Amino acid sequence: MMKKKITIALDGPAASGKSTLGEHLAKKLNFTYLDTGVMYRAVTLAVLKKNANVDNENQVTQIAERMNLNFTPPSVEDGRSNDILLDGEDVTWAIRTVDVERHVSKVSTYQGVRNAMTEQQRKIGAQGNIVMVGRDIGTVVLPDADIKLYLDASTKERARRRFLELIARGKKVILDDILEDMLRRDQIDSSRKIAPLKPAADALIIDSDHMNAEEVFQYIMKIINLKLEDNNQT
Repeated sequence: MMKKKITIALDGPAASGKSTLGEHLAKKLNFTYLDTGVMYRAVTLAVLKKNANVDNENQVTQIAERMNLNFTPPSVEDGRSNDILLDGEDVTWAIRTVDVERHVSKVSTYQGVRNAMTEQQRKIGAQGNIVMVGRDIGTVVLPDADIKLYLDASTKERARRRFLELIARGKKVILDDILEDMLRRDQIDSSRKIAPLKPAADALIIDSDHMNAEEVFQYIMKIINLKLEDNNQT
């Protein structure tokens, strides 16, 4: 039995594979899993559904502060890890559309939005035994996390992965368009003034370009198991 609850912070750019890895780790460890990117996608979708101006920071922040976002166990066996409910509506796949993808980086730069989401994330993280995935978990949300990981891959590889993911869901997409959006999004995420995308100083950085999902998982589990052994001995 663990003497201390563990927090795992997993960061990385879009389509690096961090969500798949985070979910796999959480299931293996019987930890809570939270993909914080889902929360910013939900804000973006809420803004689009209300026909609000994505460029209006005050308007977007108000929507973020007032929206009702819930996570529940999956009600449909369609690959989802849970149901994502926005104001009572199932938006699990709606937050994965190209329109949301195009605007989520802009929405996530807003201070008010990040404050609202970070507050919720820290409350969840304080419960411990959690794998929290995002872009600023190890640097901002959970700076004292027991294990900090940063999963990376080249832009071309990440664009290829996102392309295959969308094709598998029956979407008609063009690889070059996804690559262009990925480059634009990386630039926004890494250059924003508030909580920019970057590895925590004490994070383990993993380049997954030449590793499949299972290889990454096995590599990380070895590291986590060592940490858990140390935790049980202290």
